[in-house]
Amino acid sequence: MSIIALVRTHSRLHTPMYFFLCNLSFLEIWYTTACIPKAIAVMLDTSQTISFTVCLLQLFFLLSMGATECFLLAVMAYDRYLAICQPLHYIFLMNSTFFTQLALLSWLCGFLYVSVLAVLISRLSFCGHNVINHFICDIDSWIVLSCAKTNLIELATFIDSFIVVMVSCTITLVSYIFIISTILRIPSAQGRKKAFSTCSAHLTLVTIWYCSGIFLYVKPSAQKSLNLNKTINIFNTMVTPLLNPFIYTLRNKEVKEALGKIIRGM
Repeated sequence: MSIIALVRTHSRLHTPMYFFLCNLSFLEIWYTTACIPKAIAVMLDTSQTISFTVCLLQLFFLLSMGATECFLLAVMAYDRYLAICQPLHYIFLMNSTFFTQLALLSWLCGFLYVSVLAVLISRLSFCGHNVINHFICDIDSWIVLSCAKTNLIELATFIDSFIVVMVSCTITLVSYIFIISTILRIPSAQGRKKAFSTCSAHLTLVTIWYCSGIFLYVKPSAQKSLNLNKTINIFNTMVTPLLNPFIYTLRNKEVKEALGKIIRGM
């Protein structure tokens, strides 16, 4: 919320990069709200139950927000590609209409991706054991509890996740191949350092997010390593959202200057 407020109140930060950063911050407000309160209640042993409907809603929002973040990270990588590799045309290529459309498309694709999985999961039958081996309603835990055949859901989860990761990861990877090749051609060391500093924070986040996401969802079987999944989910739901504001603010000169103005004005 502080990042969103900071960007809105400083005209110098009214650029496509910070517009996407606001979208990412807004997304993570809802992403953490969907899981952290309940997870804390479970860990503190103050609330150990959850209804079928609420559990399904939590799963829907977690997966849709996660997919949207993949697309937003890809869009941010493309934005950095245009800024570094096409600097003279950047202001015309990444105009307000275009970057707004990219953000809306990211949100739309993220929610559409989960809709099919949510419908399939809602039709599962459960008969007997109803204890979820997790602190959130993860898709693997639902599959393990179901007494119906889950081959279709596991296949759909794998295919959908593979498509989301492949599309977003390919855009990100290709963008960074061009970015790195362009940076390496800069003659001065100072120039290379300055260019790389504009995308190093995003690259750090991308590495953490994709490594954990690929492990959790792009796999042929969802009924193995539930305990390990819980550990990896801690990074996705708690550690990464906690680190993101620090990664993007402490490594960014413009944000630090804007924060400094606010602190000096208090």
